[in-house]
Amino acid sequence: MDPKPHRIIEIPVTVQGGCSNPKPSAGSGCGTGQNGGLPAHIQAKIQDHPCYSEEAHHHFARMHLAVAPACNIQCHYCNRKYDCSNESRPGVVSEVLKPAQAIHKALTVAAGIPEMTVVGIAGPGDALANPTRTFATFRGIREQDPGIKLCLSTNGLALPQHVDELVALGVDHVTITINSIDPEIGARIHPWILWERRRVFGREGAEILIRQQQKGLEMLVEQGVLVKVNSVMIPDINDRHLKEVSRMVKEKGAFLHNVMPLISDPAHGTYFGLNGRRGPTEAELSALRDECGGNMNMMRHCRQCRADAVGMLGEDRGEEFSLERIDQAPLNYDVVRERRDQVQASIRERMAARKRQGDTVTSMPSARPVAHQTTRPVLMAVATKGGGLVNQHFGYAREFLIYKATPEGVRFEGHRRADLYCSGPDACNDRTQVLASTVRALEDCEVLLCARIGIEPWSVLEAAGIMPNGEHAMAPIEDAVMAVYREMMAAGRLDMSEREAIQCA
Repeated sequence: MDPKPHRIIEIPVTVQGGCSNPKPSAGSGCGTGQNGGLPAHIQAKIQDHPCYSEEAHHHFARMHLAVAPACNIQCHYCNRKYDCSNESRPGVVSEVLKPAQAIHKALTVAAGIPEMTVVGIAGPGDALANPTRTFATFRGIREQDPGIKLCLSTNGLALPQHVDELVALGVDHVTITINSIDPEIGARIHPWILWERRRVFGREGAEILIRQQQKGLEMLVEQGVLVKVNSVMIPDINDRHLKEVSRMVKEKGAFLHNVMPLISDPAHGTYFGLNGRRGPTEAELSALRDECGGNMNMMRHCRQCRADAVGMLGEDRGEEFSLERIDQAPLNYDVVRERRDQVQASIRERMAARKRQGDTVTSMPSARPVAHQTTRPVLMAVATKGGGLVNQHFGYAREFLIYKATPEGVRFEGHRRADLYCSGPDACNDRTQVLASTVRALEDCEVLLCARIGIEPWSVLEAAGIMPNGEHAMAPIEDAVMAVYREMMAAGRLDMSEREAIQCA
């Protein structure tokens, strides 16, 4: 397959595992690969956390409990909506739960999905703008199952006053959304906050929010709580500024930075969406993550989940566990815990076995320095149902994971949502429209790895310069990506012209 003539792909200076810093300092970490550069005590805390560990998100599940409807700030990118089963984005839920309902639901999900390791509260408003409901839920779950990780997401405005209670309950993973450290920029994103029973507008409100966020971050780190920072990338407002945010949050002790794209579909009813504010392109988002990655461990596997998400990242099984569907009878939770522990122990053993075989990210040594490398990188899309394997039929993929292969190794780049091609054995959606949408989503990819694919989508993708490949079904993703990359190299498909090599160097 010849490379697409219109595409220019930059070769990053990377090392095995995907770290954007070629020579990371001790403890600097590498948040884009298998978190191999993180200190051992942090790796131990995140190894089963699908939202904090890139490797864990292939194997473990999480659930969000929607017990916090109120919010204490206004965001131009947010619209909290209820009973929106077809939308997948933060702030959206189908039902808001009371603490007792949430506790029972969490335990029921743990019984039905033994891979679940984490229960979090992320809205649909702000968890700490609803402290009574949030902490009652956490206490009830902790009493029933001390083994479940508790996780909380917040905008940080009310965080400092609740740090001690979070620590007392054993909440050792907290996410803070920080979109700016400049109040002028912050006021363009958050027009007002609720502070001491009054609305504070504009720059004054942004100054208070920024101060509280940083204070809360420092307090959590002092108490040994792992902090991830989320930032929404908003073109022409905070996109250039987020490098400063990344530097600041690292200095104050956050261990992971998640730069997310603005979701601005007007149908969602947000201020930015209704006023034509566009979201970033995939190239813009990837470039910013790379720039921030020089200072900070970067998260690339975020799905911007609903506030009532259930299951593995990339899937939502919430409807299976709605209040009307779950059994209200008491559970024999000793049996639940025993089965859960067995399943999760088996998963950990499989993960450890893969590492004993030589780690999941392979690389090819090169006799030439990277600066003179004449072998270009390749983006590949992967259809997977989880488990870190190429194990999904193209027709049933609702998203594709994107990997970049270079002579130095394989790096996870993110995910792309797609329209479902098949809805049953005898029914497929509008093929022309769906395939055109998939081609647009994957236009910068040269290979699509999947378990199987039909003749028609194969032909359309191949004509668009995206080569389908089903020869690595059930193989570990990183191994499959590197195997295909080696094949392309052996066939002479990856050589750059002298001019391209100089530009990349």
